[in-house]
Amino acid sequence: MEQRSFDRLGRHVGIIGLGAWQLGADWGEVSEDAALAVLAAAVDAGVTFLDTADVYGDGRSEALIGRFLRSRPGHGLTVATKMGRRVEQTPEAYTLDNFRAWTDRSRANLGVDTLDLVQLHCPPTAVFADDRVFDALDTLVAEGRVAGYGVSVETCDQALTAIARPGVASVQIILNAVRHKPLEQVLPAAAAAGVGIIARVPLASGLLSGRYDENTTFPANDHRTFNRHGESFDVGETFSGVDYDSGLAAVRRLAPLVGDDRTMAQFALRWILDQPGVTVVIPGARSPEQARRNAEAAGQPALTEVELAAVRATYDELIRPQVHDRW
Repeated sequence: MEQRSFDRLGRHVGIIGLGAWQLGADWGEVSEDAALAVLAAAVDAGVTFLDTADVYGDGRSEALIGRFLRSRPGHGLTVATKMGRRVEQTPEAYTLDNFRAWTDRSRANLGVDTLDLVQLHCPPTAVFADDRVFDALDTLVAEGRVAGYGVSVETCDQALTAIARPGVASVQIILNAVRHKPLEQVLPAAAAAGVGIIARVPLASGLLSGRYDENTTFPANDHRTFNRHGESFDVGETFSGVDYDSGLAAVRRLAPLVGDDRTMAQFALRWILDQPGVTVVIPGARSPEQARRNAEAAGQPALTEVELAAVRATYDELIRPQVHDRW
């Protein structure tokens, strides 16, 4: 698999990673055996970057990854986790003491002495301008708790503020065929600064997989049911903030371009990989087959100019008015 660099971490990772939210909670039930099988399939397919968070299943996702890591000595994987969502979302909660407690918990869950990468988990906007917060993150590095730190953001403005911080190694942001705004300023700024870009929600919560229609239903414990209108957390995380029917219309518009040699999901992942400045894309998976098929997108040919233009036109006509100026 093609490798790209996190310059400020001094690490290279495969361009398709694995998002491990599904292995924790909020996507329906995934058994431990199924979760471990997903991890094995992804890594065997060339994935070297895993993304999780301390709140995914209240640490379940981290613990499962830790169990998997112990089964693969000398694995060479980079594991990124996130912190900050275990408390009320106020800037005052982002303290060194809390950071130490949260990273110690994640280190225990993952079974490691030093976290490869810890990310602030979509914190309040005021946090990005708070020198005290980033001084505390620098302290975590100095203490050896973490090798590097980054941020997961909701908005492009937050991303740009973070990129200007000299210690920030990565920015995780929603980027997919129905969320284009980061292409304008965020990706160029990150590339110029040597900041890695982790593209999350790459399939718009499955909308861009081509597997859903108007009759699809999701379990009650799946965020695509309980957060469809932002009832539990930022609505931009569920279906990327795109109206479900509009997303289906976009997929139907693009489907004729996919052809027989790739899936709709692979087409959508390849679109992200073709954007300059992207370091790694982190699709989730609930089955080994999904993990393998996602990883195969890394070996797909780049999209043609005609295909790229079709994605742009579909976004402009069907999606842009809903999302472009919101995040």
